[in-house]
Amino acid sequence: MRRTKLVCTIGPATYGRIPELVSAGLDVARLNFSHGVAQDHRHAAAAVRRASADAGRTVAILADLPGPKVRLGHLSRGSITLREGSRLLIRGDGGPGDESVVSTNHPSLGTDLQPGDRILLADGAAELVVVRSGNPIETEVVRGGTIRSAAGVNIPSERLSLPAITDRDREALAVALALGVDFIAMSFVRRAADLRELRKLLGRQRIGLVAKLETRAAVEDLESILEATDAVMVARGDLGVEIPFEEIPIVQKRIVSRSVAVGRPVIVATQMLESMTNHSRPTRAEASDAATAVLDGADAVMLSAETAVGRFPIDAAHAAARICAFAEENGASYETVPDPSERAVQHIDRDPEGHAAWAIASAAADLADRDPAVAAIACYTTSGRSAELLASARPHRPIFAFSADSVVVRQLALRRGVIPVLADQPADTDAVVSLVASYLTGSAGLPVGASVVVVAASPIGQAQTNVLRVHRLGS
Repeated sequence: MRRTKLVCTIGPATYGRIPELVSAGLDVARLNFSHGVAQDHRHAAAAVRRASADAGRTVAILADLPGPKVRLGHLSRGSITLREGSRLLIRGDGGPGDESVVSTNHPSLGTDLQPGDRILLADGAAELVVVRSGNPIETEVVRGGTIRSAAGVNIPSERLSLPAITDRDREALAVALALGVDFIAMSFVRRAADLRELRKLLGRQRIGLVAKLETRAAVEDLESILEATDAVMVARGDLGVEIPFEEIPIVQKRIVSRSVAVGRPVIVATQMLESMTNHSRPTRAEASDAATAVLDGADAVMLSAETAVGRFPIDAAHAAARICAFAEENGASYETVPDPSERAVQHIDRDPEGHAAWAIASAAADLADRDPAVAAIACYTTSGRSAELLASARPHRPIFAFSADSVVVRQLALRRGVIPVLADQPADTDAVVSLVASYLTGSAGLPVGASVVVVAASPIGQAQTNVLRVHRLGS
C-alpha cells in the first residue's frame, strides 16, 4: 500500500476524467484558483466528491488561492518572444501587449521597483533588469524567451506592495468555502502573520491551512510559519525564481525535515513530472526527484500542469504513484527522516498528556517496524490527533484511521501512511478492536493470523491517546 500521498491539480485536461484520477491513486484534488472560473471549480469539486464516493476512497479537496501574484496582461498574439538586449516597457494598466510593451495586473509595480532590480517572467523563462522605474517601467531583456499571456511576473518579494490577501483571494475564498473544501492553500506567504490573517477570515470553519513556501522571506521565517499553519507546500516554481536554483534542493530538504520534525504535513510540488505535460513517460531525473521527496519523508507529492493541462494526465498520476510506491518499498535504508527521539515534540503538543500520546504513537510505530508479523497499525480517532501522531512517527506499515467525523477523515487523506475510514464511534476499546479486525480482514484484505497494533483513547472521545494493544486478526 502506497504511503506517500498524491495531490493532482484539476484542470481542462481532467475535468471529465476525475474518476480515472481517483482510480490512479488521487488522494487530494487541487483546485487552482489562479486559473479557471468559479463554475469550473464548482463542477470539479462536485465531480471529486462523486468519484470518491463511487470508488469508496477518501479524496480531499484543496483550494489554492491566487495570492499576491503579479501577472502579465493579454498579449495581442497570445505569446511573444523576447530577444536578449531588446527593451521592454511594462505598464501598470491594462491593454494588449507585444514585444515592445506589456501590461500587468499591479498598477503600482513601477513604484515597487528600482533601477537594477531583476524581473523574471514565466518562472524564469525570460529575465529583465530595470533600467528606469515609474509607469511605464523601462527594462532591458538580459535573457530572452517566449512568454504567454498571463505569465507570472516575479520581483523580490520584500519589494512587493500587494497585501498578503488580495481582493481576488477574498472572492476565491468565498467560493471555496461554499464548496466545502478541506484545505485552503495560501500563496506567497511571507511571514507567519499572513497565515494568522487568513485564519481569522476562516473563523470557526474546520479547514486545514496550507502555507505555500515560495518566497525567500518565508524560508527565513520557517519556524514561525510552521507554528502558524496546519501544513506546508514546497512550491518550487516561484521559490526557484526567488532563490538561486542551486540552493533549491537543500532548501527543500530543510523544509521537509523541519516539517516532519514538528508534525506538519509537507507537500513537495512543481515540475515533479513536468515532461509528462507533453510526453507519456517521465525523465529519469524526474523519477529520481519524486523518489527523493519520498525518501526525505514528504507526506505528498503534487502534480500541477501534468494533470491540469497535460496531454497524459492519467499516465502522469500512475507514474507518480508507481515511483512513490517503489521508493517506499525499496528505499528504507536511504531514508533521511529524523529520528523520533530527536524530534521537537514540543511543537506537536505542549501538555503532559500530549507528550504521553506522542510516546505511545512513537512506540506503536517502532513496534510495527520491528515485528514482521505486524501488517498494519490502526486507531480510532475523534479529532484526528491519534492518526496525526502516528503519521508523524513515520512507520513503514499502513495506518488505518477510523473516525465518525467526515471532516476528520478527509483531512487525514493528506497524512503520509494514513488510510482514513469513516465509521461509527465504538463504545469502548474492545469495540475498537472489533471494528479494526472486521475491516482489516474484510475490506482491507489482510490475512487472518496477521497482527495489528491498535492505538486508542480511553474513554473514547474524552481522552488523548493512552492505549496500545497488539491484536492477532482472527483470534
